[in-house]
Amino acid sequence: MPRPEPGPERRRDAGALAAIARGARADRAELAYLRELADRMFSRAAGAPLIGGNQVRLLVDGPENYAAWLEAIHGARRYVHFENYFIRNDEIGWEFADALAARARAGVHVRVVYDWLGNFGKASGGFWRRLRDAGVEVRVYNPPQLASPFGWLSRDHRKTLVVDGTVAFVTGLCVGRMWVGDPTRNIAPWRDTGVAIRGPAVAEVARAFARTWALTDPLSPEVDAIEEAPPAGDVALRIVLSEPATTSMLRVDQLVASIARERLWLTDAYYSGVSSYVQALRAAAQDGVDVRLLVPNATDIPLLKPFSRAGYRALLEAGIRVFEWNGTMLHAKTAVADGRWARVGSTNLNIASWFGNYELDAIIEDTAFATQMEDLYLRDLANSTEIVLEHHRKVFAPGQPRRPRGALRRGSGSTSAVAAGALRLGNAVGAVLSRRRVLGPIQARLTALVGLVLCVLSALVVLFPRALAFPAAVIGLWSGLALLWRSLQLWRKWPPPGHGDQEGSAPRNEPDPPSAGSP
Repeated sequence: MPRPEPGPERRRDAGALAAIARGARADRAELAYLRELADRMFSRAAGAPLIGGNQVRLLVDGPENYAAWLEAIHGARRYVHFENYFIRNDEIGWEFADALAARARAGVHVRVVYDWLGNFGKASGGFWRRLRDAGVEVRVYNPPQLASPFGWLSRDHRKTLVVDGTVAFVTGLCVGRMWVGDPTRNIAPWRDTGVAIRGPAVAEVARAFARTWALTDPLSPEVDAIEEAPPAGDVALRIVLSEPATTSMLRVDQLVASIARERLWLTDAYYSGVSSYVQALRAAAQDGVDVRLLVPNATDIPLLKPFSRAGYRALLEAGIRVFEWNGTMLHAKTAVADGRWARVGSTNLNIASWFGNYELDAIIEDTAFATQMEDLYLRDLANSTEIVLEHHRKVFAPGQPRRPRGALRRGSGSTSAVAAGALRLGNAVGAVLSRRRVLGPIQARLTALVGLVLCVLSALVVLFPRALAFPAAVIGLWSGLALLWRSLQLWRKWPPPGHGDQEGSAPRNEPDPPSAGSP
C-alpha cells in the first residue's frame, strides 16, 4: 500500500526541526569562527603559535622545582642548556654546579648562560672556573661595553632549562638558598612557581636558548640541532619569547585583561603597571570581572615597596582586590583567567620586563591546569592580607605577624625592578607637572622626595662645582666615545657614495641592489 502523505502538523514539525538544525550548524560555525579569531588574536599579540600535544606539570616553590631540575640534569644524555638570571655560589648553587660538571665530564654538552648584572657579586670567579675546567661552556649576557654605556638597561631575565630536547622547565626561580629556606631557623622558602613541559613545545624553549647563546658570541658555532619532540599529552600552550622593545608579553597581558569574562587572578613580585595596563585592569573590574593582584609584603628590594604601593589606589578604587603575601618573599610571576588560561614564567608586571628585558613565559590553555593554578592561588590568599581602601592602611588578621621571620638579603632580587620603580617615580612626577591625572598621598610623598633631591643636587652643584663636574665629564666622555665608536662601525659597514670602486657604486663585497622589477 502507498505510504500516506504527512499531515500539516507533521510537516510543520519537520520544518521546525530543520530550522533548528540549520541554526545549530550556524551556531557551530560561528563558534568555530570565534575560536579561530581568538587564536589569531593571541598568536599575533604573543608572536607565538598555539602548540598542542604537550604534558605540563606544575612545580611549586624551590624544593619541588630544584628536585625536578636536578633529576633531569642527572639523566641527561646529549645536552643540558641552562639559562638563568643569576646563580649564587652558596650550597644550592654548588649542588647545581656539581651536577652540571658531572654531566660535562661524562661527555654531555653542557651550556650555561647567566646575566652579568643579575649575577654581579653573587658568584666568584672560582665558581665559574670550576665549571669551565669540567668542560661546561659558560657565557655571560651583556657585560659592560665601552661602545654601549646604557646597554646595561637590557638584561637576560629568562629562567629556563632544556635537557636533551625532551623536557623543558619554564620558571620564575633563580638558583640560591633563599628558594629552599632554612627549616632549622624557621625560615620559609621564597614562594615561586614553575612548570615542566614535555612534548613539541620543548623545541620552542630550545630555540630561545639557541638565540641567547648566539647573542653572547655571534661568531661561535651554533648549538646542537633542535628536533621537535613527539606528542606527550593533550595540553595546548604557547611559548612567548619577549625581547627588548618588542612588548610581546605586554600585548598578551592587556589582551587577557580585555577579554576575561569572570576571573583574572594575578601574582607578581615587582608590580609597577604602566597606565595602559592599569586602565585595562580597571575596565575589566568595572565590567564585573573578579580581578585580584597578589604581591609581596616583605621584599628583597625595599626601595621598590613605595613605588609598588603607589599604584594600589587606582586599582582599589576600580574594585580590584589587592593582597600582600605574609611569607618571606613572593617571587612568582603568574596569571590565571576564567579557569581556562594560565601564564607561568619570568615576566614581571613592570616596564623593565615588558620593554627592556629578554623574558620567557609559557601560556597554557587548559582547564585542568588552570584549575590547579586557581587552587594554588586560593591557598596563597590564605597566607595573605587584603589591602583595603577605607582606612588607608594595612589591616592584619588576628594572630598574623606584622613581619615574617627570616632575613631577606637586600639587593638579591632583580636589578631591572629598580629601573621599573624609577620609571614609576618618573611617571608620578610627570603626572604632577602635567596635571593629567589625580594623585594620592603616596604619590605626593614620592614627588616631594624627588623635589627635595633635586634641590639638594642643585645646592651641591653651586657649593661644589668641581667635585660634581668630574663625574659628569666622565659620563659625557664615555657617551661621546661610544657614539663615535658606533658611528665608525656604521661608516665602515656602509661607506658614503664616492668611496666605493666607482662614484655612487654599492659598498665593496656587497651585492648589487635589485632592480625595480625584482621580486
